[in-house]
Amino acid sequence: MLWFVGLGLSGIESISIKTQNLLKNADVVYLEQFTSPISKSELTKIKKIVKGEFKIGKRWIVEDGKEILNNSKKKMVLLLTYGDPYIATTHIELRTRAIQNKIKTNTIHAASSITALVGECGLHYYKVGRIVTVMNDLKSMTTPYYAIYENALAGYHTILLLEYNQDAKFFFEPLDALSDLIKTEKEQKRKVISPSTFAIIASRIGFKNQAITAGKISNLMKKSFGKPPHTIIIPGNLHFTESDALKVLAECIDVPFDNSKNIKKISNQMLEKYVPMVRKALEEIAPHYQNSKEFQEVLENAELYIKDAEKFLAEGKDEVAILSIGYADGLVDALRIAKGLEPRM
Repeated sequence: MLWFVGLGLSGIESISIKTQNLLKNADVVYLEQFTSPISKSELTKIKKIVKGEFKIGKRWIVEDGKEILNNSKKKMVLLLTYGDPYIATTHIELRTRAIQNKIKTNTIHAASSITALVGECGLHYYKVGRIVTVMNDLKSMTTPYYAIYENALAGYHTILLLEYNQDAKFFFEPLDALSDLIKTEKEQKRKVISPSTFAIIASRIGFKNQAITAGKISNLMKKSFGKPPHTIIIPGNLHFTESDALKVLAECIDVPFDNSKNIKKISNQMLEKYVPMVRKALEEIAPHYQNSKEFQEVLENAELYIKDAEKFLAEGKDEVAILSIGYADGLVDALRIAKGLEPRM
């Protein structure tokens, strides 16, 4: 038998009687620490309750799973974790393998910091979009960057989990993560994030000294957020009840505002750039063909493609709009080449 047991946010002090009995009666208890840190005092409290064998479930033990599964075939085994056990995809995969191996499984769910922090900030959970982990690696920052972008387009909030390495005792600092996102913006240029973006930093949610601070990134950069764990939220469209709650529940350096209203689709950004550029190029080349009736139809088609691009974009037909401006650009370049002029760059 393999139990997946969540400790919730408050640890051993808030567990149910059922969980206490399971800890006392289990043959083997694995305490998983790689998704969330556990203090030495908390570890000692858990050990005192456990009557059977107690083991630290390091990442490789849980991911490999063989030892846990082999023990579960003949013994009562608990995999104990902070928060809810199935927030971690590794635990879901282990349970799946257990069932495939004819091992009975059961679960005790508990509160997770991910679900709790949304309410603690006063946000609506149904407005949370894709959740991503931010790693201490600038090259990988495009993944959270575009998650923020896609969520913001839909008006959703983005939760950014920060890298935690149990073995190295490393937590990625929230200000370093925000700094890397701004560096990524300079490279990607999608106007997703900037020093004026409104962000929330939630620290130590569920602990007695939890703190929530919100404001423009430029102002957050001036503050210290103390001990981890930390989570960043980049809000999308804020309902007025969310803004009102956030101002009460958090330390708001700046008045909350909507990050999503100025976010534009890539197709819009491209056409805002290329439509004026192609139209100007067409106006420049047209005088060269004033006396060439055979080219008038080509000039007219180029103009029609430009208008089509604008029309299709307004209708939400982004791909066709991009194709149309591409055709117009191609015709203009062909006209330039015909007159011995270099194509536009």
